[in-house]
Amino acid sequence: MQTRPRTDDATNRRPWRLVGPVVVGGAGVGLWALGHITDHEQQFLPMLALILVMIGNGFVVIRVRVRSTTIETSPTTAIITVGAAFLPAAPLILGTLCGKLLQMLTRRFSDPVKVSFNVAKETLCAAAAAFAATLTGLHPILLQPGFAVADVIPGMFAAFLAYTLTDEIVSQALFATVTDTSYRQRLVAQLNTQVVPRLGLFAVALATIAAYHISEWLLLVLPPLVYAIHLAAANQVRTRQGNEAWQRLAEATDEFNSVDQTAVLYAAVRRAADIFSTDEAEVEIHPPTGGDRLVRSNGTQILFDGAPEDAPAAEGFLIPVALESYRGDADLGELRLRWRGHGPVRFTEREQYTLRTFTAALCTAIRNAATFAETQRLADSHARAAAQDPLTRLANRRRLQQYGDEILTVGSGAGVVGVVLIDLNHFKEVNDTLGHAEGDRVLVAVAERLTAAARPGDLVARFGGDEFAVILAGLSAPALAELRAQTMLNALTPPIALDDMRISIEASCGVATGTGGTIGELLRRADVALYQAKQEGQRIVVYAQSHDTADVGSLTLGGDLARALAERQFTVHFQPIVDLASGRVIAAEALTRWHHPDRGYLPPDRFLGAIERSGQLAAFADAVLDQALAAAIEWGDAGYPVPVAVNVSPRSLLDPSFPEAVARRLGARGVPSSALVIELTESVTLSKLEVVDDVLAALHDLGIRLALDDFGTGFSSLATLARVPVDELKIDRSFVAAMETSAPGAVVRSTIDLGRSLDLLVVAEGVEREDQRQQLWDLGCPAGQGHLFARAMPADRLLAALERGRGHLAAPLHDTGAVIRMSRSRRARRMSMGGEPPGRERST
Repeated sequence: MQTRPRTDDATNRRPWRLVGPVVVGGAGVGLWALGHITDHEQQFLPMLALILVMIGNGFVVIRVRVRSTTIETSPTTAIITVGAAFLPAAPLILGTLCGKLLQMLTRRFSDPVKVSFNVAKETLCAAAAAFAATLTGLHPILLQPGFAVADVIPGMFAAFLAYTLTDEIVSQALFATVTDTSYRQRLVAQLNTQVVPRLGLFAVALATIAAYHISEWLLLVLPPLVYAIHLAAANQVRTRQGNEAWQRLAEATDEFNSVDQTAVLYAAVRRAADIFSTDEAEVEIHPPTGGDRLVRSNGTQILFDGAPEDAPAAEGFLIPVALESYRGDADLGELRLRWRGHGPVRFTEREQYTLRTFTAALCTAIRNAATFAETQRLADSHARAAAQDPLTRLANRRRLQQYGDEILTVGSGAGVVGVVLIDLNHFKEVNDTLGHAEGDRVLVAVAERLTAAARPGDLVARFGGDEFAVILAGLSAPALAELRAQTMLNALTPPIALDDMRISIEASCGVATGTGGTIGELLRRADVALYQAKQEGQRIVVYAQSHDTADVGSLTLGGDLARALAERQFTVHFQPIVDLASGRVIAAEALTRWHHPDRGYLPPDRFLGAIERSGQLAAFADAVLDQALAAAIEWGDAGYPVPVAVNVSPRSLLDPSFPEAVARRLGARGVPSSALVIELTESVTLSKLEVVDDVLAALHDLGIRLALDDFGTGFSSLATLARVPVDELKIDRSFVAAMETSAPGAVVRSTIDLGRSLDLLVVAEGVEREDQRQQLWDLGCPAGQGHLFARAMPADRLLAALERGRGHLAAPLHDTGAVIRMSRSRRARRMSMGGEPPGRERST
């Protein structure tokens, strides 16, 4: 900021409004006295004495500096009061005028303005005292031999009071005019502090009259007494000035507590002009970051604030004070005190100490303000860096989230909020062909075009890589978001010039709108729309819930998992696997349910994804395995040694410690490894990851049977199937349900034949009807599971069913004793599973 100087001519003219009338009045009173003086020996000698005393009085004055003007006070009050008792009005006035004039000339005062003002003021004060004495009947006592002291007291007090009031009224008027302060406050404050010293001088005047009444020689002892009273008054004035200076200094240091540099500098120049009674004060600083600054004030107004070289010239007597660091090794700037008077200004020892204290406090304040400003600058810089993409200077993801939350918090007052996600198509080809430097130039150009196409209130951000996001605020209708997105993409249509090349940029866009919720949900929806646009080759796709397959509610389940595991909310139900021919239970598959306190029973497909993302997978798998093994023990103790099959998450196969965890759980429960079957997902199991092969091999080495679940739905091959140590194949229920049609029926037949050729147990899932059971058996499938036999149930209910059917859940397909033709390999497999053939062969 730069403030042009204001003219100070009015300030210079203000004292003349008082000095002129005082000089004119004093001259008029002097001329009146000169016209009324009489040649009388009795008047001449006292008047001469008055002149001599006035001259000597000038050497015991109290000096008070106001800016470049020094105002002096002395025990003149007592002299004029005594003079009023000895002299009539005309000699008193004329003697005071001559004595004050000679006093100032002997002290070599050369300023005619100061001389004329002081002489005129004393003349007016003497006239007031003389006329007050005359009005109260006080007459020169030399004309009345044998006077009584009591008779002159009223007249002398009137003269004393008139002199004092006139002196203070004129003097304080000059102080108030020069310093531009309240005249009334200064007058009241001065009278309060001057009462005791002035009364002391009046007492001296009465003592002088009393001594003269006794003997003229006693007047010789009065000068020391007068001088002592004068010193006491001088000390009181200096003490008052010191207290006022320290009070103003304390107020200044309080204002220096601000960390705002401008506030500190403004307080410094105003307070310096007030404390040191200067016409102007200025501070010039040299910040470490550059940009020198000068502030100037006359104590009431800031005359200039700007670069030092632009400041107007200023004249007068100058006292410069360097502003240095506390170690003295840094130049902070300079404080300058300026007076417009002609002569030099000399500071007292107290003023010098005050100046040093003021300067030290100012240096500290400037350093603190500079430190705060630098800290604030760094904080702002870091805040911008944290919210800004360094390449394009657009907002980054963090700032996008903040801004989105802000406008969505406003609610309906912000209108419809739109989110536009823009992805550059084939941008990788730009980087691969031209290099990343040219690719960065393209991104910068895209950012500039999107910013130009945005409207006030919109926020354009780089979302990452070649993806940009735009928040559209204050839309009146959701349909406008698509039109605005079209404008954004149109801005990218013109080719981008890169040196001698022109590159065309194509982009896809996803749009989502809302009036509430979270910015995260809007971004997710826009991302769904963007994915659809890229999949379908469209420029713009607006989010539609029918295309959103994400279950947002399942994401919230992740926060409930730790509590669910701790409170054993996960329970395991078991669906039996039966021999299709006999109906005997040969195994049971463990199916986990989550008894959620708020959502009820949740099937695995609702929470397995959340578990895999949460980091709780190992604890969950251990809890399920423990319940499954506990059920196997319960069934075995009841006489039904049914193996239990447990589904394993694909992520568990990526954990090298998983086989060891399974072995620990088997050992803790005392269950043989042959009682456990681990079912695997085909797509992950058959991957060529080395860690998966190692985990499967370790499980197989433990004696645990491995079953390949949902066979036929993945990307299996004979090579990978031969590589993985699988013991069972499970035909997916979708093939069993459509077994009558040609394609699914072929898959079922080929899977059964593949299992027979590899000596693997084949289990058909989803057996719902008796005819499906018969058809599967006819095709050579030995085992199945489905609602035809039983739904998933708790372990105790399955035990009860086993006890009711003595291990069977369905009637056999053939009567006992019937002859069934079957291959030798199938018969061998059934015998190895511990089962009996459905009927005994009987010779015909």
